Parts: sequence; C-alpha cells; structure tokens
Amino acid sequence: MTTPLEKTIKRALEIKGREYVVALSPQSVKLTLKGHRNGVELKWTDLINGDAALATALQASLGRFPEEKQPAHTNKKLRRKARR
Repeated sequence: MTTPLEKTIKRALEIKGREYVVALSPQSVKLTLKGHRNGVELKWTDLINGDAALATALQASLGRFPEEKQPAHTNKKLRRKARR
C-alpha cells in the first residue's frame, strides 16, 4: 500500500557536485539549487498530458541553472599569488 502525497516533501540531492533540493507536492515536482527559491517546476498534469517535454525544454532554454562561477574574492586571491 502506498502513502498519499498530502503535503510537500523536500529532500536534498547532489548532482555533479552541486547541491539541489527536490520538492514533491500534490501539484508538482520542483528542483532548485540549495539556498535558492527559483528553479525548475513541472506540474503533474503536464506530465500526464504529455506536455512535460515542452515545459522542460522551455525552462531549460531559460537557463534556470547557470554554470557555477568562481566568487570574485577567490579570483583576487589567485591573482595576488600569481604576481608573487
């Protein structure tokens, strides 16, 4: 017997060294970078109707998860070391 999904469940997830949070709710599944609010959301109705591929492609084209950049202060430290 399975348990009905009545409220949102959040779980931590690591993909290629980056930390994410996946949230399963009765309406949708949402994947966000840990510490951020915005992410990729897919409604269950879209998944059932076959619109999932279109919705996923659209959100991917918006660049929801850009490549991780080095913090500015790290780059300055590297430049200082290179000068020495």
